[in-house]
Amino acid sequence: MIVGQVLTAGNADDAAQVGGLLEAVEGPLASFTADAAYDTVGVYEAAGARGARVIVPPVRTARTSRRRSRSPMRDRTINRVRRVGRRRWKKESGYNQQARVENAFFRYKSIIGDRLRARHPKAQEAEALIACNILNRMTDLGRPASYSIGS
Repeated sequence: MIVGQVLTAGNADDAAQVGGLLEAVEGPLASFTADAAYDTVGVYEAAGARGARVIVPPVRTARTSRRRSRSPMRDRTINRVRRVGRRRWKKESGYNQQARVENAFFRYKSIIGDRLRARHPKAQEAEALIACNILNRMTDLGRPASYSIGS
């Protein structure tokens, strides 16, 4: 389910939008899952403030904090990835759930389109909100049952 959305310029830092998006989520938040582009201390702080477990693979060049850690949760993730490897960490952390997010973007772009049609910023916001509501409604209705008809 899409519970929050924000439109940004093409050159905007997506990770900087996390705080505002998390505010759109009502109630407790168990975890926050995203790709390595969201491996920032700010993301860990915003999600951690909501009590959420952060499931974000560290960038390949990630280093733990040298002095007092600004993000102990991020340091633990970096250390765990070093100990068991990226592939095993993804499996044990549940990172595979991130594929659902990617699938939601795929559905959005293939069903709704990969660009906005409206020109005015307020109309673009309304267009994106309507599109997200359409996808949520489709998800509520369920996926069709598929059967193999070959041998």
